[in-house]
Amino acid sequence: MPASHLRERLAAKGVALAQREEEHKGGLDEARKRADVLRTRVDEGLEGYAQAIVGAPHLQVTLGPVHPDEKHVRAVEFQVARGRFRGLFIVKAKGELTLVGPFRSGRTEGPCQSFPWDANTEIDEAVAVFLESFLEEATAP
Repeated sequence: MPASHLRERLAAKGVALAQREEEHKGGLDEARKRADVLRTRVDEGLEGYAQAIVGAPHLQVTLGPVHPDEKHVRAVEFQVARGRFRGLFIVKAKGELTLVGPFRSGRTEGPCQSFPWDANTEIDEAVAVFLESFLEEATAP
């Protein structure tokens, strides 16, 4: 098969997939906006943690960027990490936030908690508990 033929076939597949996903663009754009807002809140919270651990750099946590989710096509994610420990924040176009972890990379992900976007009070509390749990597990001796 000539390279040009493969190129044409894959271009046609790309067009078909893009058309299939067009109806989900608005939801995915909204998920991205919500993930950006949530990431900013997490970053601000972790600033307080970073100030509190001055003199103990081995307890430092990193906050990753928002990017396409690794499992779900119609979702974005970001993570907190320390060493092999991870905590995932997955914002799905269908109107849901899922918190995954904390867990060790290379091991089964979980536990998971999911919330509808409009569950603001529950999300606020769950994110705080999730981050506290992550910090405790990720820094355990």
